[in-house]
Amino acid sequence: MAPGSQISPDQCHDDDDLDADHLREECGVFGIFGHPDAAAITALGLHALQHRGQEAAGIVSFDGQRFHSERRLGLVGDAFSKASTIERLPGRAAIGHTRYSTTGETILRNVQPLFAELGTGGFAVCHNGNLSNGLTLRRQLIGEGAIFQATSDTEVILHLVARSRRNRFVDRFTDALSQVEGAYAFVGMTNKKMVGARDPLGIRPLVLGDLDGCPILTSETCALDIIGARFVREIANGEVVIVGPEGIESLRPFPALRPRPCLFEYVYFSRPDSVLGGHNVYEVRKKIGATLAIESPVQADVVVPVPDSGVPAAIGFSQQSGIPYELGIIRNHYVGRTFIQPSQTGRELGVRMKHSANKAVVAGRRIVMVDDSIVRGTTSRKIVAMMREAGAAEIHFRIACPPIKFADYYGIDMPSQDKLIAARMSVQEIADYLGVDSLAFLSIDGLYRALGQPGRNNAMPQFTDHYFTGEYPTPISDHLGEASKQISLLAEAG
Repeated sequence: MAPGSQISPDQCHDDDDLDADHLREECGVFGIFGHPDAAAITALGLHALQHRGQEAAGIVSFDGQRFHSERRLGLVGDAFSKASTIERLPGRAAIGHTRYSTTGETILRNVQPLFAELGTGGFAVCHNGNLSNGLTLRRQLIGEGAIFQATSDTEVILHLVARSRRNRFVDRFTDALSQVEGAYAFVGMTNKKMVGARDPLGIRPLVLGDLDGCPILTSETCALDIIGARFVREIANGEVVIVGPEGIESLRPFPALRPRPCLFEYVYFSRPDSVLGGHNVYEVRKKIGATLAIESPVQADVVVPVPDSGVPAAIGFSQQSGIPYELGIIRNHYVGRTFIQPSQTGRELGVRMKHSANKAVVAGRRIVMVDDSIVRGTTSRKIVAMMREAGAAEIHFRIACPPIKFADYYGIDMPSQDKLIAARMSVQEIADYLGVDSLAFLSIDGLYRALGQPGRNNAMPQFTDHYFTGEYPTPISDHLGEASKQISLLAEAG
């Protein structure tokens, strides 16, 4: 998703938000072609992808004559639960998007899918990811007279397609893609066809499904399951697919590269019941936890997950270590950010409103807390304090990924490097800050082993892992100064 503006993530998202200490889930895309209930099916698919973005949702349909658009701020269920809304989206083709902005304001004009009338006809498009040269391209286009209506980098694609001198739409689309850098999974729709594209390294996910002969393009397999569709295959890295009445055409317009999917899809972003790269995400997370138990064992009485993202890894840790698994922290799923008051009391009570200690499990016991990651460390510190107050005899913290030390430019809403606790502190310093008896992170090789690899191939990494290593897999033109500074810091650390 998103740059295209100079607003930083820290301007857009309050540090006191309950989720500010966790990574944001990017965005989700869904499209179906040829189904009489295309909009309703798309709404259901977006429901399954709600975990990927909770700020806004939109659907564009085509009825054979006209495009219809409904875009709303808020959750999918709030936007598309009424039959009257779906009735305003007629047609046998539709695409949809659920949004979490990595930068830029959460306003209606930024809600996708975006639509424009081009010389070749109408074109609607949405995407998951981030164009790391989106701001550079935007400035160039504005300098050439382009008029932008939104601050999303998705709009850059509309302009590039419109300005291409190729004749066929698919050639104009691939011409546009050839000019962008970064990570993306695009789903678009013209008055004749549906198109999809995945970035040359396959950083962001995109899969092909089928419902009663109607092709589907979507971010995760869980969106296929909710509508009873069949998983066909993953869209390959660098592949462009064109779906029309005559069938599905696959193009490989770019030089072949080895795929490098994003590791955080396995660690955090994808829904546990999705299948990604041939791996069930839930099983991978359990293996991550088991590997963590092998690498960083501890004498304890109970394994306690930090809900909800830490649950699968905690189960794996428990099974491998033989330490009983218990719900020592209970999460309240009905607390929204608008419920928190901007007062000091509200900030202090914020974590308690979302997480409560289960004293019967915690009191007098040595506990192993397992979480998927630590970003700023602020929420983790408050949860640790809550466990102390509940009577935990010892607290050992285990993190199911390596320390996050570097910024992301591919669609993850990650704080600037100076706010990443692992970029500023050693493991022992983090442990002291959190107030735990011990702290350990999964190693980078351990994470790779959990995914069936012998370890990280440093010469040819199998996954995108720059947030741990500082090695960015693509050019990042909009952020060259920041990246070079981070890479130099990595060299000094080595």
